[in-house]
Amino acid sequence: MKINIYQVDAFTSKVFKGNPAAVCILEKDIDDELMKNIAQEMNLSETAFVKPLENSNISECNLFSLRWFTPKVEVDLCGHATIATSKILFDEFNVKEQEIKYRTQSGILTAKKENEKISLDFPIDKPLNFHLTKDVLKAMGIINYSKAIVGKETRKLVIELKDKEEVINLKPNFEILKSLNFGTNVKGIAVTCIGDEKYDFISRYFNPWAGINEDPVTGSVHTLLANYWSNKLNKTKIIAYQASDRGGEISLELLEDDRVKLSGEAAIVLKGELYL
Repeated sequence: MKINIYQVDAFTSKVFKGNPAAVCILEKDIDDELMKNIAQEMNLSETAFVKPLENSNISECNLFSLRWFTPKVEVDLCGHATIATSKILFDEFNVKEQEIKYRTQSGILTAKKENEKISLDFPIDKPLNFHLTKDVLKAMGIINYSKAIVGKETRKLVIELKDKEEVINLKPNFEILKSLNFGTNVKGIAVTCIGDEKYDFISRYFNPWAGINEDPVTGSVHTLLANYWSNKLNKTKIIAYQASDRGGEISLELLEDDRVKLSGEAAIVLKGELYL
């Protein structure tokens, strides 16, 4: 069996920036163990598996199933790998519709091509107050913080710090983090701060529990960050920067019905075949 596979850098217009994702184009269902093994082989933060649902001719189809795997686990929502998948379907398979719908574990998600960017229509996450213990703060390397919240749906923890310098210089102890009991379900930790003259806010994101010490650019956590910073800044359109080593830019717009639009560019790095 052969599977077409691509690697795409998402939330950037330049190769070797943004967040890389693998995209596997499936003609038929494959078992979960094989998907997990492929994700481990690719060893990227996420590998996407996409399959047409309405028409075997991909260019004529606009409804697909989509799943995402880290090298360790399947995840319910992944922004950058959805951007990457959409880039392949629009540019490599010439999907005729300007809008693609994905059936996922987080419901129906929509991707649109808007000039050089791809926009995603995701459910917005609601912040819940969270109490940080001394053990968590020590493992994160944080002395002082402004506020801590956790996403009601994504269960991602967000900690607001004072400024960009604190966010960029933070050095969490990932082994200690993995050993901690948070008292509730936590699926990754972001740190964030007010932005600068170019960006409304800045963040970094860590998820050693999923095998990703630091994720370069994370769409899913921005469903929570968009809600949080929109309320703080009293803005519905926000430009965000994730300050990992690779870095990436995300445009955010709060929509009606508790939805958020995440937009970004993407660059195709390679394509090939898996021999299985």
